[in-house]
Amino acid sequence: MAGADSVEKLEDVIVRSAEQVAGQMRAAKEAISTVIFGQEKVVENTLVTILSGGHALLIGVPGLAKTKLVETLGVTLGLDAKRIQFTPDLMPSDILGAEVLDESVAGKRSFRFIAGPVFAQLLMADEINRASPRTQSALLQAMQEQHITVAGARHDLPKPFHVLATQNPLEQEGTYPLPEAQLDRFLMEIDVDYPDRDAERRILFETTGADETIAKAAITSDVLITAQRLVRRLPVGDSVVEAILTLVRSARPGPDAGDASKLIAWGPGPRASQSLMLAVRAKALLDGRLAPSIDDVLDLAEPILKHRMALTFSARAEGRTIPDVIRQLKSRIS
Repeated sequence: MAGADSVEKLEDVIVRSAEQVAGQMRAAKEAISTVIFGQEKVVENTLVTILSGGHALLIGVPGLAKTKLVETLGVTLGLDAKRIQFTPDLMPSDILGAEVLDESVAGKRSFRFIAGPVFAQLLMADEINRASPRTQSALLQAMQEQHITVAGARHDLPKPFHVLATQNPLEQEGTYPLPEAQLDRFLMEIDVDYPDRDAERRILFETTGADETIAKAAITSDVLITAQRLVRRLPVGDSVVEAILTLVRSARPGPDAGDASKLIAWGPGPRASQSLMLAVRAKALLDGRLAPSIDDVLDLAEPILKHRMALTFSARAEGRTIPDVIRQLKSRIS
């Protein structure tokens, strides 16, 4: 009986914590909406990514408030935010930092590490595909390992650490496409589309007047870390787990894909399943629910899968697209 009581008390603690955290995250979402207009889905998916402890790739044309979103997230979530404008001549040391030779008053010389802009809790990698592969690989270790190595010495990054990278889908001349291994490190690929007419009307009035709305802090980084730990403790039903497995495995070439097998050249690995498992929990918590549903799986399938798969030449020749194929796969479990 004592064991049953302790389990019941643990569940009560999780429920109370979830309700409190959900309220705090909703307050953060509302604070962001006072500055960013017409991008509700983008804001929600970005918050889900951060709650899941992951990184996001924001794809959109210039002028859609991607930079403003990251700046606002930093203030609202109480995170130390920094920005790197990626260019072809950017070197790894420009983002990681470097060791310099110092000389003391007594004449003693020693090396001192000067931290680069990667030492931030929220890092905006602006136009990441403009950087050379060497610089991209330097950021890759930081994203995956949460630390960097300079001159053989390990330097841990602050916690939490999130990268929100942007990419312009129009200009591809002179860019270095991200390799598949680095794309897989991004939990989501989030498309930033044009706002609707009403949202754009509000943008005109809110951003061109004498007074500008300034983002306000809604939570602290410690609250965010607590929320990220809570996400991993939320229960997931068997039907949701089976939906995740069915969807991810059907996105790979082979018998699980069924009719779509001939369309898929290569598909997502187990990291996609892990990302989807965390993301549906985070979305449930953000919505004030204590457990995710199959609808969450279907809702998050496209941003989590589309940068982790490629179509065959014949599929592309027929005019098929990855979102189109993902919708076909989703119809099997809806």
